Amino acid sequence: MPRKASVDAIREALRSEMQRDESVVVMGEDVKLAVFAGTRWLHREFGDERVINTPISELAVAGAGIGAAATGIRPVIDLMFGTFLYLALDQIANQAGAMRYMFGGQTKLPLVFMTVNGSGISAGHHHSQPMHPLFMNMPLIKVIVPSTPYDAKGLLITAIRDDNPVLFLSPLALGSLRGEVPDETYTIPLGEAAIRREGDDVTICTVGAMSRRCMEAARTLAKEGIECEVIDLRTLKPWDKACLLRSVRKTGRFVAVDESFPVCGAASEWAATVAEKAFQHLRAPVQRVSNLDVPLPFSPVLESAAVPTTERIVDAVRRCMQAEPA
Repeated sequence: MPRKASVDAIREALRSEMQRDESVVVMGEDVKLAVFAGTRWLHREFGDERVINTPISELAVAGAGIGAAATGIRPVIDLMFGTFLYLALDQIANQAGAMRYMFGGQTKLPLVFMTVNGSGISAGHHHSQPMHPLFMNMPLIKVIVPSTPYDAKGLLITAIRDDNPVLFLSPLALGSLRGEVPDETYTIPLGEAAIRREGDDVTICTVGAMSRRCMEAARTLAKEGIECEVIDLRTLKPWDKACLLRSVRKTGRFVAVDESFPVCGAASEWAATVAEKAFQHLRAPVQRVSNLDVPLPFSPVLESAAVPTTERIVDAVRRCMQAEPA
């Protein structure tokens, strides 16, 4: 199977769907050149009517995309950095997320907002914030955070074919990550987690770029005789509660690792679900590993310290293992 970078897998997904369905269009700021290369060269094949450079106004781009989707077009709106989603928030929250419900299901709204998400290239707070928890809190908006090139391609194709608004948040740190990706078209169901590593001692749940950090931590802990089960959720709305709960009921210990801020982050949602649905199976208090509650710095050293590190994950698992069962 060929090995490809995440950005190439994303471009393959877009090209495949644009070839399959003439209603699929790509819109965004400088999508022809493409800062992150995911849409690069598509205009050569599909022309200016389907690969559309827009003005530098995220609110206007989002509104145009929502209007297009309501008329039967399938827009993929590339907003570059995830933090720019703040500038489009009124259109996404008040229109995209509510339109099908307010119209009683009489219209579809098939559009994808595609951005990079989180830290990884020392781009500073204005370009590196984790955006997924904000949109997890919005009804009827689906949220995808892939961690591998394989998942990026399959999940993006699924998102484009969905008749509801979807946020596709590709981890900024993993743009050049290479992995096995089939040439053919395939889909991955939303709400289906991947178990990256099986283990019986402790469950680690994560998503996106932190999947690799958790795997590094699991390898370190295996040398100490601690076998971690690492669950990569891949999608956050919907998310695979059943997979997480099965694992926690097996291991009795749970560590939630997420690249978001500690208050109301994704890790908080996972921890609450485990407390509600599997409390009687826990042999130790739940541990969370999140970003520090500070703006993300430009400094590479400080940025690395502000997000979950392998060392912090290892320490959280050790605390979980050392806790005495109630």
